Amino acid sequence: MKTELKAKFLQHLLAKKKANEGFTLIELLVVVIIIGILAAIALPSMLNQAAKARLASAKNAVGAVNRAQQAYRLEATSFANDLATLKIGVSQPDGYSALTLDNIGVNTADVTTNSNDTAGTGVRGCVTVANGVTTASVKEGSDQSAPGSC
Repeated sequence: MKTELKAKFLQHLLAKKKANEGFTLIELLVVVIIIGILAAIALPSMLNQAAKARLASAKNAVGAVNRAQQAYRLEATSFANDLATLKIGVSQPDGYSALTLDNIGVNTADVTTNSNDTAGTGVRGCVTVANGVTTASVKEGSDQSAPGSC
């Protein structure tokens, strides 16, 4: 009788094991809800980081043009009128308009780029020469000063 009981018990365990294969609908729903909550928390943070990276790229490009203008001004009597004259490999920052040189004169040169996103901010750089001292600045934001007023 013992062997018959053992055989029935083993058959019962095998049948129970076959019935428990896979996940239940409730378990799958819980996993989907948890993934949804994590995505709702992480997505805005990731998008914000991407905007910060684009702004940093624009600042780097404007800073590179400022440094090139300073070097060019040391060798010439005025600032360069276009990017080709500066001979630097600065490209258009991702998510921003092309770099433009403004207010070029003997003592002042500005470079600007604006965000393609309406909520984004522009970046403006300025190089000035006064009494033989060259200074450069980079500003960000939608409320930038007028050209030449660095």
